[in-house]
Amino acid sequence: MDTLQHDGEEMEWKESARWIKFEEKVEEGGERWSKPHVSTLSLHSLFELRTCLQTGTVMLDLDGYSLPQIIDDIIEKQIEDGLLKPELREKISYVLLRKHRHQTKKPIHRSLADIGKSVSNTNRSPVRSPAAGASIHRSTEDLRMRQSASYGRLRHAQSRSMNDITDTPSTDQLKNKFIKKIPKDAEASNVLVGEVDFLDKPFVAFVRLIQSTMLGGVTEVPVPTRFLFILLGPSGKAKSYNEIGRAIATLMVDDLFSDVAYKARDRDDLIAGIDEFLDEVIVLPPGEWDPNIRIEPPKKVPSAEKRKSVFSLSEAGQMNGTAGGAGGGGGGGGGGGGSEDEEMPAVHEIGEELLWTGKFCGGLYLDIKRKLPWFPSDFYEGFHIQSISAILFIYLGCITNAITFGGLLGDATENYQGVMESFLGTAMAGSMFCFFAGQPLIILSSTGPILIFEKLLYDFSKGNGIDYMEFRLWIGLHSAFQCLILVATDASFIIKYITRFTEEGFSTLISFIFIYDAIKKMIGAFKYYPINSDFKPDYVTMYKCECIAPDPELAVLQGPTSPGNAPVE
Repeated sequence: MDTLQHDGEEMEWKESARWIKFEEKVEEGGERWSKPHVSTLSLHSLFELRTCLQTGTVMLDLDGYSLPQIIDDIIEKQIEDGLLKPELREKISYVLLRKHRHQTKKPIHRSLADIGKSVSNTNRSPVRSPAAGASIHRSTEDLRMRQSASYGRLRHAQSRSMNDITDTPSTDQLKNKFIKKIPKDAEASNVLVGEVDFLDKPFVAFVRLIQSTMLGGVTEVPVPTRFLFILLGPSGKAKSYNEIGRAIATLMVDDLFSDVAYKARDRDDLIAGIDEFLDEVIVLPPGEWDPNIRIEPPKKVPSAEKRKSVFSLSEAGQMNGTAGGAGGGGGGGGGGGGSEDEEMPAVHEIGEELLWTGKFCGGLYLDIKRKLPWFPSDFYEGFHIQSISAILFIYLGCITNAITFGGLLGDATENYQGVMESFLGTAMAGSMFCFFAGQPLIILSSTGPILIFEKLLYDFSKGNGIDYMEFRLWIGLHSAFQCLILVATDASFIIKYITRFTEEGFSTLISFIFIYDAIKKMIGAFKYYPINSDFKPDYVTMYKCECIAPDPELAVLQGPTSPGNAPVE
C-alpha cells in the first residue's frame, strides 16, 4: 500500500505497508519493516470501503498493458459516468503517475530535509506572533499556486518522476531479497491512497486486469499486478483514507474474498464478498483493549474450505442472505450457489511438486528449474553473520546423532558399523547433498528405523551364514537403482496418496521394537546379576570379603582363571 506524500512542489508515492498473509508496517522513522501481525481494522473503515465500491468506478477484466494506459482508461470511465469533471483529467493523471518510493530506497535529500526541519523546529519560538501566522498562510497559498502551475505544465514539461515509470523491473527490485518470501506465480494487488486539494469528492476506482501485468516501479519486487485500488480524496481525511486502504488490502489477502475478487462479474459480487467478510468479523470493545497492541499471527489458521462450510450452514439464518446469494450467483465466495460449486478449488491443494508430468525425468527437470536461480545464493549466503547460529545448530545436530546411533549400530552389528563409519557416511552424504544445494531438511545420518533394520539384517545374515558387509553392499546398490527408477518415471507423485495413518503406523512399530529391546535388556540384566534372596540384613556386619591368590596346583588342574573368578572367603 502506497500513500501520497507531499514535499514542497514534489509529490511521490511512498510505501507504508505490505501484506503477504499478514500485515507489515513501516516502523516509525521509516527505517525498517515491522514483524508480521494480524491486521486490526475499524468497522467504520469496512463500511466506508463498501460505500466506495458502491459509488466509485469498478472495472473488471480491463485490458491494460502499462500504468499510464490503465490510468487513462480509469479517468475516461470516471468522466463518462459523470464522477469526474473533464478539467481535472490532467491533475489526476499527474498525481497518479508520480514516482513510487519503496522501503529499500531513502534518498539523501529527504534525510537532509528532515534534518533541516528538526533544526528549524528547535530554534522556533513557542509563541507564534500574528505576523508569523500570516506568513504561514501566504506560504500555503503560494504552495497551492505552485502545485496548480505544475499541473498546467504537465503536457509541456517532462517531470523527473515520469521517467521512473517503466515496464521493466529496476535493479533495486531485482536485488530485493523480499522476493524469496513471495510464493511462485503470485500476483500483486496495489493500493494507492492519498489526499489532494483540488477534489471536492473522493476519486475511487477498483480495477481487475484481464491478465497480470508488470507495472515497473509500482511494486516493491518484480511481481505482476492483477488488481489496483485507487482512493484520492479532499484534504483533511488522510487517516480515514489510510484505514480504507488497509481494509481493502486485508480483504485481498483473505482467501474467501480474493476468490470473490477473481471471479466477480460485476460490482454486486464484490459488495457481496464484503458482506460475507463482515459476517465473520469480530468486534472488540474500544475501552477494553489497546489498539496499538499488535496481534501475533496464529500458528494455525482455519482453512478456507472450513470457513466456507461454516458459512454455508449458517447462511440461511443470516440477515443479509440476499447479499450472500448474490455472491454465489456471481461465482464468488458466497458458498450458497450450487451451480458454481465446480468452480471452487479442491479441498486438498496439490503443489506442482506432486503433480505427475508424464515425461522422462520431468519432475527432476522441474526441480532443477526451480532451484537453479537460487543455487549461487545457497553458498554465498552461508557466509553471512546470521547463518552462523544455524550452521552450529545443524553441525551439533548431525554430530550428536552420528555419535549416538553410531554407538548403537556398533552394539547391534558387533562393530561392523560403528561411530567412525557413521561419521564417514554422514560427512559424505552431507557434502554431496550440500554441493547440489539441497534443502537442509533431509536426515543425513542414522535414525531409529535404520538402526532396527541394520540389527535385523545382521541377525539374519549371522543366522544364515551370509557375509553381512557384502549383503549390505548389494542392498545399497539395489536401493540406489530403485531411486533412479522412481526419479526417471516421476513416481514421487504417489506420496500425495500417503496419509498420516501410514506414518503413524510405522512409527508405532518402531516404538514397540525399541520398547521390546529395552525390556529384554532389563530382564537380561537380572539373569547376569541375580538378586540374592538369601541375603539377611541382620548379618551385614558379619560378612567378609577377601581376595587371595589362586593355588598353583589348583590352577594347573582347572586351567587359568580370570581375576573375577578368584576364590573369595
